[in-house]
Amino acid sequence: GEWRDGYPLVYDPREKQYRGSLVGLKPDTEYEVRLEAGGERVEFRTRTRNEVFPVGRTTYVPGGVRGETLTVTEGGTEKGWHVVTPEPGRRATIDGFNLQDYNVVIEAGYVILRGLELKGAAIHGVLIKAGVENVVIEDCRIAGWGRIGGARVWGVTTGSDSAIYAQRGAGRLVIQRNLIEDPRGGSNDWESGHPNGPQGISMLNTSGGNVIRYNTIRSTEDHGYNDGIGGGDNFSFEGSPNRDSDIYSNIVSNCWDDAIESEGANMNVRIWSNYLHHTFTHVATAATSMGPLYIFRNVFGASRITHGDTSGGTMIKTGGREVEVNGEKVSTLLGYRFIFHNTALQPGGGLDVFSGHETHNAVTRNTIFYARGKTYPQTKTEPANDFKTDLTGGYLGGGFVRSMFQPSEGLEWFLAPTMNKIRWGRIEYERGGKKVFITDPLEQVANPALDKGVRLPGFNDDYAGAGPDMGAFENGRPALRFGREMAPGFERAAWERW
Repeated sequence: GEWRDGYPLVYDPREKQYRGSLVGLKPDTEYEVRLEAGGERVEFRTRTRNEVFPVGRTTYVPGGVRGETLTVTEGGTEKGWHVVTPEPGRRATIDGFNLQDYNVVIEAGYVILRGLELKGAAIHGVLIKAGVENVVIEDCRIAGWGRIGGARVWGVTTGSDSAIYAQRGAGRLVIQRNLIEDPRGGSNDWESGHPNGPQGISMLNTSGGNVIRYNTIRSTEDHGYNDGIGGGDNFSFEGSPNRDSDIYSNIVSNCWDDAIESEGANMNVRIWSNYLHHTFTHVATAATSMGPLYIFRNVFGASRITHGDTSGGTMIKTGGREVEVNGEKVSTLLGYRFIFHNTALQPGGGLDVFSGHETHNAVTRNTIFYARGKTYPQTKTEPANDFKTDLTGGYLGGGFVRSMFQPSEGLEWFLAPTMNKIRWGRIEYERGGKKVFITDPLEQVANPALDKGVRLPGFNDDYAGAGPDMGAFENGRPALRFGREMAPGFERAAWERW
């Protein structure tokens, strides 16, 4: 095969280590990798993860509705996974009716939970016990779980009850093609302080290696989430999803804090091709203590602060603090963030691009960042940030973003050849031999995002025009697809068919 360039690795002087990700690879494929630094060269072969999980044993859950918790105590092996699924041709529902803390508890590894309808858990829909690795949760519907949400200042001391909750040290989780909707309670909005309430997916100091893809996480505003995908510990060198993880092709909505909270180490974490809307912050990254974190080809939709205040929050939250490690104070601010090829929708989107927190080693390229508020953080101290070749706009800019895109009835935002723009001043025109002066006219101008991006090895190799398009979609290439029904080879689950 032909050699392809990867995006350059970044050097971490704390670890004396170069780190980075290769993107756009195929599953279960062997690649030859060459690393070059100065005059030195190293070559090796490696294989990407296999997305096909061999089945060794199948446990059928009887059809109908049951109220008892299903506890999976026996796992499989790498060569033979244990599948737990409804009996053929039947719909299997576990309804805790607020009498059972969990619908399903998974205590063993190499387990696939497939196609169940899970309702009414008092706390979490699925609980993955501490330290359990290699679990797949797919094609499930999880709804109606959790305790009441609300502001901590009201005396609500519980929070983060989740459709899927992974305890400390769990990892190598694959969560895919699930419908997560309508928790029993709901988070408060920012009118009463920091949101506190249910979450879609939570992982606590996971061991990493997680894949969260093609899920639809939704609710109503009154039963909204704190975070759609999140966890902890945020200001740490672990966190969620910690390291070597992908979050992609999800739809996440109805969140009063973060649609995706990716905070902690963020070492080789990739967040891409997600549609995030009806949230306060689209992607939260405080902290990114190790990095690099890659945020690319996402679409940032509606953002709001409270039920009554639709002015919008931030697209990307940054920041960090010092933590104590082995008796020493250590910064969690120094990991790299690469923010490439995202599309921020307006009007109704985020007010500011970045939160106002201290930010270092943030790199942006080829993103449509039109917003009425602040674009880039003003951190003056080293290490510096690197913001270039983005499309930004301020006053009145956000209102014209819609005209940048070709009309579509789906979740597609391909660039139109022209867009609307105000030309400021008293402008002279000649029409029919007569001169006419118009103050601040509306004009059609060439779309400034079309073919105007810069090359980013690995991230836009297949551009179709004179140059890469800015934003998430590339004209002349297939549309991005979001949510469970857009997953390759999607089939209806048992709870949808019977």
